[in-house]
Amino acid sequence: MTRTGSALDVRWHAGALNNGLFFSAMYQLTTRLPRRCCYALAYPGAWVAYRLMREGTQALIENLRVVRPDASERELRRLALLTCRSYARDFVDFIRGVSMTRKQFEPLIAGFDGYRFDELLAEGRGIVLVGGHFGNWELGGIVIRLLRGYPLTVVGRPEPSPAVSALRRRMRESHGIETIEIGRMLETALQIRRVLSDNTVVAMLLDRHLGRDQVEVTFFGRPTTFARSPAMIAYLSGAPLLPSFVIRKADGRFDAVCGAPIRPDPTLPLDDGIRQMTQQFASELETRIRANPHLWYQFYPYWRPQPPA
Repeated sequence: MTRTGSALDVRWHAGALNNGLFFSAMYQLTTRLPRRCCYALAYPGAWVAYRLMREGTQALIENLRVVRPDASERELRRLALLTCRSYARDFVDFIRGVSMTRKQFEPLIAGFDGYRFDELLAEGRGIVLVGGHFGNWELGGIVIRLLRGYPLTVVGRPEPSPAVSALRRRMRESHGIETIEIGRMLETALQIRRVLSDNTVVAMLLDRHLGRDQVEVTFFGRPTTFARSPAMIAYLSGAPLLPSFVIRKADGRFDAVCGAPIRPDPTLPLDDGIRQMTQQFASELETRIRANPHLWYQFYPYWRPQPPA
């Protein structure tokens, strides 16, 4: 499930499912059917993916073995299937959330740490919102826009399919969310600095690095490379890192939760400060994953060496 031979080597994508035709079809179905019907379709689809995408399933089990070292093989397989089902449900709720009004959307969110955004944006430096491939991170953008109305820019790598990238961009734009696709690092960093100077929220994921944009941290007791640029941008701009996660509750609603803001230590050299900030986030993400391992969506062998990007 690793795509090679590209300047931007994406370490995981959903293979044949990650194309414009499939994504568009799912979008049309999900926005036209009731939520319960969408789940009814998503569950068998998740089971088929679990059974047929063998490399992805094995990667899930391999990753979960690190998260839950005491679990039996049967328990790990059950947890891997639950991960596929959770991902399918999160996909449904993100797609449906795009077309919702605030009145329709509010009942879906059980709790939201919105005061964090109020306090940090009052400082006038913007916020670097940081998360991982955990929970319903795409839904988080809708939470910020619909429930608080703050300007938001999402920074991410392009999808393997240009059609999927274009559709995701249009979906975000429907709520006024800007997208910056990662290209040349210097150009991307300058774009982010410009946005932060307008006191905007900039959202980035850290738990996958891209090329030389990496810093080593300890994650589940193992040396792991996270993206370096979020902490570097926070260092240079003065904007705090704000760990944020959108976590599904047992009743189907979501909690949009934030950790404590992470700020640079001016007494440390730049590289040490960047590593310290990124490690703080990695430790917080690890705690969240331990509590809900089925919400961590890494469908490739996370700790194995990957082809260079």
